Amino acid sequence: MKIFRASSIGKLMTEPKSKAEGPLSTGAKTYIRELAAQEIFGIDFHVSSKPMQKGIECEETAIQLLNNVRGIWLVKNTERRMLNGITGECDLFDEVNKRGHDIKCSWSAATFPILPMDCEDKLYEWQMRAYMMLWDAQEWSVDYCLVDTPEHLIGYEPAEMHVFWHIPEKHRVTSWKVMRDEEKEKRMIEKVGQAREYYAQVIEEFNATH
Repeated sequence: MKIFRASSIGKLMTEPKSKAEGPLSTGAKTYIRELAAQEIFGIDFHVSSKPMQKGIECEETAIQLLNNVRGIWLVKNTERRMLNGITGECDLFDEVNKRGHDIKCSWSAATFPILPMDCEDKLYEWQMRAYMMLWDAQEWSVDYCLVDTPEHLIGYEPAEMHVFWHIPEKHRVTSWKVMRDEEKEKRMIEKVGQAREYYAQVIEEFNATH
């Protein structure tokens, strides 16, 4: 049976616009067929970009910034967990307080959210709910960090949009907290079950028609 990544759960959670779509929306079905195609052809359709590359290269710097601002001392998590058809490897988890953090490195000053309300995103919300289930946590925060962009990634954009060392650290972290919700978690597990069934149907139909 297909296992879905925590980061992809939000794509499954959109509600159908009509009964004819069934339990999964058209968008969710399209995404599931894309995942099936990746398995069939043995190709990861992942596409890289400069913002994504910055997130990879600057993750440790962002973690240190978050630690400094929040007065915590957490290190990068390397454990992957799986439960109810969902798998995930969170960024940071506080074992003592049973809460997690998801690090987001903003690409530039223009993309950095200055208020928690600017962080709210349904896709990220469901990802955090998946992490809370996997780590049995009651809260999870999405932490946007504004750290210097590596020079080789900046390109022709103005440097002042990418260099922030001179700005107070407390002004360079914006967090959005998501609290655990049992009803939403049940709905998520149910939707993943439906997605797994549809995924199997897609693979079966491909095999029958090729």
